[in-house]
Amino acid sequence: MSLLLPVLLALLISILSGLYFLGAFRKRRPGEPPLDRGPIPWLGHVLDFRRDTAKFLQKMQEKHGNIFTVQLAGHYFTFLMDPLSFGTVVKESRAKLDFNKFAVQLVQKVFGYHAMENDHKFLQISSNKHLMGDGLVVMTQAMMENLQNLMLHSVGSKKEQTAWSQDGLFNYSYNIVFRAGYLALFGNDTAKEAGSLEKAKERDRIQSQELFQEFRKYDRLFPRLAYGVLPPKEKMEAERLKRLFWDILSVQKVAMKDNISGWVLDQQQIRAENGMKESMQDRYMFLLLWASQGNTGPSAFWLLLFLMKHSEAMKAVQGEVDQLLKETGQEVTSVGPLVNLTRDMLLKTPILDSAVEETLRLTAAPVLTRAVMQDMKLRMADEREYSIREGDRVALFPYTAVQMDPAVHPDPDKFKYDRFLTLEGTKKTDFYKDGKKLKYYNMPWGAGVTMCPGRFFATNELKQFVFLMLTYFEFELENPDEEIPSIDVTRWGFGSMQPVRDIQFKYRLRF
Repeated sequence: MSLLLPVLLALLISILSGLYFLGAFRKRRPGEPPLDRGPIPWLGHVLDFRRDTAKFLQKMQEKHGNIFTVQLAGHYFTFLMDPLSFGTVVKESRAKLDFNKFAVQLVQKVFGYHAMENDHKFLQISSNKHLMGDGLVVMTQAMMENLQNLMLHSVGSKKEQTAWSQDGLFNYSYNIVFRAGYLALFGNDTAKEAGSLEKAKERDRIQSQELFQEFRKYDRLFPRLAYGVLPPKEKMEAERLKRLFWDILSVQKVAMKDNISGWVLDQQQIRAENGMKESMQDRYMFLLLWASQGNTGPSAFWLLLFLMKHSEAMKAVQGEVDQLLKETGQEVTSVGPLVNLTRDMLLKTPILDSAVEETLRLTAAPVLTRAVMQDMKLRMADEREYSIREGDRVALFPYTAVQMDPAVHPDPDKFKYDRFLTLEGTKKTDFYKDGKKLKYYNMPWGAGVTMCPGRFFATNELKQFVFLMLTYFEFELENPDEEIPSIDVTRWGFGSMQPVRDIQFKYRLRF
């Protein structure tokens, strides 16, 4: 009996320590946001969060208001749902709210890449150089040439003039935009290696198609891989695919290509100069591929589908495309040179720009997360202050908080191609909440220092794809009355959303 008491005490202490670790005893302190630990120790609300992030956050907002803290798999996240207060997070210094810590953990889990110091800074510098300004001129031209190779290599063929092709619109859009973006960034097969330029282009078409098929396998696994909930068989498949891409995108193999983008070359050089092993550089190349091409294809699908389902929008964008071709003196024929859409031309498409932004408002849903580096205060737009604990995380979900808020965007579920146009036909930036002008009224690219550095290139990819479709193809839905598919809610938080099912369409060249 004398030995039993110490054993029971030790067991009790162990249980209490475990419960403490699981967050069972965390209490809301004075000045902190409402705390909702959830029904399961340590896991908290993670099951509901993963099941449908938007629905869960709407429920929490209705229960607790515009700021609340929830437990998700051992971590405490404070969600800020008032877009008027977003600036307090976006503009806060990294000494208090650090985006990098969370990102480093994620890319290590998903891509096997171990980040080096100042990784994000190097990426930002290189992106500013190659994916904006004069560098964007070069990248836009490279994208155009690869889109022409993939989409228009049969122009002038008598057989192709009359033959209809059928495909899933999502598969087709994702396929074309992904492959063209990959080739524009990572280079083309060499004419010397292939035997001729035409054979090199054919090999680009074949090899990029094979790459896309493997990428889609990985893409389907991505959300569960990020959450760490893949079953053993699928986890093995994810590892196989990672090794495949590390090999295909390896420094040595990419170096054998022609027309490698300066953006990719810069990333390799910076890491080599900082002593990173070549095998880790290979892993980073896969990260770059996913980051640059994992969202544009799905966005291209939604954009083209919304235009096809809204005749007024299609007519307006088609008119803008035709007018731009007329102004630049380009004629679309089966025998003449292919239409070339330059960066400067893309600056003159306000209607298409608005349609793109409206598409992203409806379908882009990233979760913007910061690690809390020290105890701090968050000041809301209404002057209230809340205490946030070191070790927690602060997050924004703009999709629910602003993009689908009827007070900001009336009829938020409807596609309105001119929502981001003024009456004069210029870009509209004046949006309001409770009578106050919003700075953050649409956030598909994030905001602040974490805003997507490739957003201008990605936007141009979407516009070039739609431009060529409208210029060179006849296309229509197999069933014009088929409803627009719902969003796959298991992918909330990872950028551009995907549909729960594809929708069939047919297309053929006009010439």
